[in-house]
Amino acid sequence: MKQLTIIYHSQSGNTHQLAQAVAAGAREEEGLSVNIKTAFKAKLEDLLTADALLFGTPENFGYMSGALKDFFDRTYYPAEPYQINLPYGVFISAGNDGSGAVREIDRIAKGYPLRRVAEPVIAKGEVSQQHLQQCHELGLSMAAGLVMGIF
Repeated sequence: MKQLTIIYHSQSGNTHQLAQAVAAGAREEEGLSVNIKTAFKAKLEDLLTADALLFGTPENFGYMSGALKDFFDRTYYPAEPYQINLPYGVFISAGNDGSGAVREIDRIAKGYPLRRVAEPVIAKGEVSQQHLQQCHELGLSMAAGLVMGIF
């Protein structure tokens, strides 16, 4: 069975709402296991057992959250010998435009190497029903692509 792993950080609860919508969408696809972890609890093993990844973060000062950066710091060099080459997607809760957070996640992800296979979902301002729907669709499309062998 394929596994989609969602790693996120939320301080205000906004990114948590987005992560739950992503997970709900992914769980609609049969033949897939969904593993959802907060960034501080996620470990190298979560990368090594995943078939695809979704990263969620608030935009902090035009960057990803410190917690997601901490996850990357803790796993980057230990993951290096595995050349995991996994597909990934990103969802951002943004007060500004979210582009800095996406850019920096993409930059770090290239080194694992990971490959982004979906357009980022950027929820600007308060989380709306539209944002939740976009995250639901992101989770569903990642799950479907994984199960069908597209990624």
